[in-house]
Amino acid sequence: MEPVSEAKFWQQRYETDSIGWDMGEVSPPLKAYIDQLPESAKDQAILVPGAGNAYEVGYLHEQGFTNVTLVDFAPAPIAAFAQRYPKFPTKNLLCADFFTLSAEDFQFDWVLEQTFFCAIDPSRRDEYVQQMAALLKPNGKLVGLLFDKVFGRDEPPFGGTKAEYQQRFVASFDIDIMEPSYHSHPARQGSELFVKMRVKD
Repeated sequence: MEPVSEAKFWQQRYETDSIGWDMGEVSPPLKAYIDQLPESAKDQAILVPGAGNAYEVGYLHEQGFTNVTLVDFAPAPIAAFAQRYPKFPTKNLLCADFFTLSAEDFQFDWVLEQTFFCAIDPSRRDEYVQQMAALLKPNGKLVGLLFDKVFGRDEPPFGGTKAEYQQRFVASFDIDIMEPSYHSHPARQGSELFVKMRVKD
């Protein structure tokens, strides 16, 4: 098995349809969050990293959000997304490693986290926090879902606990919300935290 930090590991999973936690639809808590955003948010720079099949990116596009960037280092999901959404701007489809994005080239108003954190090697979680903070504009937000469950295995998805996440994020972010998600997909009921945090100055 290739390590999870290599693109070919994920490319193979997409080619064999082996993304076991893919829900096949927009995550209900994230849809609810997107639906309450004001019209003025539709031109904000939004990043969805490790987007995979990117149902949330498709939904944002359908709702008129004009500056959404999808990043994944496996080509297969990006190609599939481009086929589903031929009018989505190709310049915002990045086949790249999130950890190599330069803060000099990319700055975002907010980031949507959906099953990316749980897919990376757990040893890189502090690196994730630092990179997120670097890619966000002043007062930028990280919004999304984290698994509130320890899976106890050595392959993704990798879970965790609220206490761990608080400890990891507190140095770089002010945590506004980190609470159990009440609108989760039935398959994930009781195992997700909805998070909203703001990068520190």
